[in-house]
Amino acid sequence: MNASAPTVRRVIVIPAQLIESHEDESPEWLAALPAQLDEYLARWDLTQTGGFLNGAASLIVPVVRRDGTEAMLKLQPWNDESEAEALALRTWSPDDVVAVLEDDPATCTLLLERLHPETLNAVPDHVEATRILSELMARLNQVPAPPEVRKLADIAAEMVEDAADLKLDSSEQRLVNRYADQVRELLPEPGDRLLHWDLHYGNVMASDRQPWLVIDPKPLAGDPAFELFQALHNRWDDLLATGNLDQAIRDRFDLMRDITGIDRDRALAWTAARILQNTIWDEELDPTQRTIATALKLG
Repeated sequence: MNASAPTVRRVIVIPAQLIESHEDESPEWLAALPAQLDEYLARWDLTQTGGFLNGAASLIVPVVRRDGTEAMLKLQPWNDESEAEALALRTWSPDDVVAVLEDDPATCTLLLERLHPETLNAVPDHVEATRILSELMARLNQVPAPPEVRKLADIAAEMVEDAADLKLDSSEQRLVNRYADQVRELLPEPGDRLLHWDLHYGNVMASDRQPWLVIDPKPLAGDPAFELFQALHNRWDDLLATGNLDQAIRDRFDLMRDITGIDRDRALAWTAARILQNTIWDEELDPTQRTIATALKLG
């Protein structure tokens, strides 16, 4: 009797951006990525139809199902950001978000509908792009968060604690301390809506069934005012091109507030919280975010 042929695993070139993002925190996931790709192609009866795409957090593989449906296989590490992605996408209206065709909660692997490559970054008029983004945001933020989704209240409480450990120059430290005080005041009413957390122009893609659909949430239960910040520092060159950067920041902020109906004071406070969060992550106050803070008179 002939011996069974050994299993042959494909060799794939993992994008450098993924290696940089995950080599410290998720080296096991990187090492297992070729085998995981083979596993899900076989499990869901998929055929790869194109080269790899990726962001900082995931590998995206164009595939086709046995019935001819084009789709995208998303491979990513299991973590706090990815564990509720499929749940959130299935909780929001299908008219607003990419459809989940298959998912494996154990690994956060997703099979998603195929969208067009264009994002809201391709819309020439940044004001119109912001209007589209804000209308989507308004609809998403009407939906209550499922109980399984992590809470902004917990994350905000950690911010307050972590802010005390920052080592910044005196002026920046005073600023983040002030932001931490504001976050402390927000803690009793953190909100309960299903938030995307990373809703910017690049996470809204064109499709056939709707003009635009939202992708790639990092689900969170909280106040919709926490959502505004991401759009403020994206498409930055469009703000610079206006010739009045501070006014352009305020105009974008006010347009989003007007469309979403978010209270101005809460919008300002939770935007300061986002700047505090990023400062804690980076261990420094980013100049662009300092500009946003100055334009909005956050301190």
